[in-house]
Amino acid sequence: MAQNTKKITIKKIKKGDKVYIRSGKDRGQQGEVKKIIRSKGKVIVAGINKVKKHIKAQGKDKPGGIIEREAPVAISKLMVICPTCKKPARVGFQIDSQKKKQRICKKCKGLIDGGK
Repeated sequence: MAQNTKKITIKKIKKGDKVYIRSGKDRGQQGEVKKIIRSKGKVIVAGINKVKKHIKAQGKDKPGGIIEREAPVAISKLMVICPTCKKPARVGFQIDSQKKKQRICKKCKGLIDGGK
């Protein structure tokens, strides 16, 4: 079977954005975007979607055990929290006077800064 090599464009959510979880086991929680996985259309959010992973011992220096880490979350389950109105909002785009594309909140029309 051929793998899907189509690159997914993710423009509305950036690293460092504060996001709201819309659905799933962590519905209603908020967290900060740590990493974006563009090829799969998923995002790793700090403190959200924690899973336990069993690790086999790799010798004396690396003992085995159970570690807890964040698993990726689908982008469709997230909404960006507007820094102006402090609510989850849809993201729109606007071109400023210097021909730069900026993200804006669709509720209050406030600017969503670039993350990072």
